[in-house]
Parts: sequence; structure tokens; C-alpha cells
Amino acid sequence: MLYPSIDKLLNIVDSKYILVHVSSKRSKQMLENRHFQMKDKDYVNKKELGRALEEIEKGYVKVL
Repeated sequence: MLYPSIDKLLNIVDSKYILVHVSSKRSKQMLENRHFQMKDKDYVNKKELGRALEEIEKGYVKVL
């Protein structure tokens, strides 16, 4: 099972397309800058895309 689930994320973000856009943009920022919002041990996922989705779920990334 994937974490975080798509159902939880779609309660935060209105559209799957916006979710894909925001998470891919955030994961690229993580790769380029190596800047993370949470501590390394707090992430469940090891890859940047999963970590970006976790940040969206926790509220560290705001979708306008």
C-alpha cells in the first residue's frame, strides 16, 4: 500500500492533476536544493516524490 493514500490527499487538493503538478514541483525542489521540511527520520518514504506527498498531507506544502 502506498503512503499517503490518494483518498487523504484528494481531501486536501481538489484535483488529481493539481496534486501531480504540485508534488512533482516539490520533489524537483528537493532534488535540486536538498531542502526538506521534516527531519529525515520522520519520513516514511525514501524517495523525493513520496516525501513531497507526505509534506502535502502534513500541511507543510500549501496548495492555493
